[in-house]
Amino acid sequence: MTANKTSPSLDSFAATKLEQLEARQARRFLVPTSRSSKASATRPDAGGDVISFSCNDYLGLSQHPDVIAAAQQATREYGTGAGASRLITGNHPLFAELEAQLADMKGSQDCLVFGSGYLANIGIIPALCGPKDLLLVDELAHACINAGGQLSGAKLIRFRHNDMNDLAAHLQTERQHHDHCLIVTDGVFSMDGDLAPLPDLRRLADHHDAWLMSDDAHGLGVVGGGRGSAHAFTPAVPVDLQMGTLSKAVGGYGGYVCASRTVCELLRNRARSLVFSTGLAPMNVAAAKAALHIIRHEPDLCALPVKKAALFCAHTGLAPPQSPIVPLILKTNQAVLQASQALLSHGFLVSAIRPPTVPVNTARLRFAFSADHRDDDIVRLAELVADIT
Repeated sequence: MTANKTSPSLDSFAATKLEQLEARQARRFLVPTSRSSKASATRPDAGGDVISFSCNDYLGLSQHPDVIAAAQQATREYGTGAGASRLITGNHPLFAELEAQLADMKGSQDCLVFGSGYLANIGIIPALCGPKDLLLVDELAHACINAGGQLSGAKLIRFRHNDMNDLAAHLQTERQHHDHCLIVTDGVFSMDGDLAPLPDLRRLADHHDAWLMSDDAHGLGVVGGGRGSAHAFTPAVPVDLQMGTLSKAVGGYGGYVCASRTVCELLRNRARSLVFSTGLAPMNVAAAKAALHIIRHEPDLCALPVKKAALFCAHTGLAPPQSPIVPLILKTNQAVLQASQALLSHGFLVSAIRPPTVPVNTARLRFAFSADHRDDDIVRLAELVADIT
């Protein structure tokens, strides 16, 4: 067998799987996308420039001159990569500054930065839970939470979305049989845009001696005055593990968890996705620092994405949004693909979201609103949506 030739059985396996995806209209493709400021993008399938409503850069900070300058300066000073895992020599000085900044913003004692949000969740959960423990996860929580749960070996139960009665029932019947219990939820759900009922989750966790973890990937920078979903309630909800990413409103890349000093120190020693991964590049850490400074000092900017989403909902008759994410469920893959293509032909990029990213029969258009979106473009999009759907 030559080095550049794969096994015939492997190619046959892959071809069959691709045919099955095609038959369900579930195959996905990578499309080159050039992004620029003011929520615009260039794509070959659109024949040029479009207005993007499918980007999680909610505040436009990936294009902010101060953020770009910080990344450039860090690259000049430290180079393009960390060079090793953080526990070896990859723990460059910028990490401590960013972790202190995040801990202060989240109101926690300490913080630990990972290479990505996915790496954070598959590291945190197995480091804290094992085969004798119970893991209760909202059924619509992000895939990496479920991946982390499976890696832990804990008993994993998915409770009905935001259903506190269902969660309470599982706690009542299962908690007593396990050494420890971790309840995990998204703070803002990435495909539905709704908030988790964190005060109710906190009360149930306290009553049953359980730990509470929230994935705030889509909350930081856009809800709770920019501080995230735990701060979207009055008073703010004490969450044991506030996990999140640096790749959405922060506009860069990376993941983190804010918790107590003791818990973070344990994770520094036991989270395998941290221990055995090269540290995040200096440019990413510096960019995040600059972006978080803007988030902390510009609350009006942080409020804009939800305001833009509210404008769209008011013109389409949808319920007022809780976040910058607005779903329009069209059920079938065919319907959502056709609607997405129709909007693209009018210059609007709104991606079709299909199973398994969302449950079967809930294929949808997912609108992500940015501070950079113009109001007249939002109104025009709303009118098109009404005509197309």
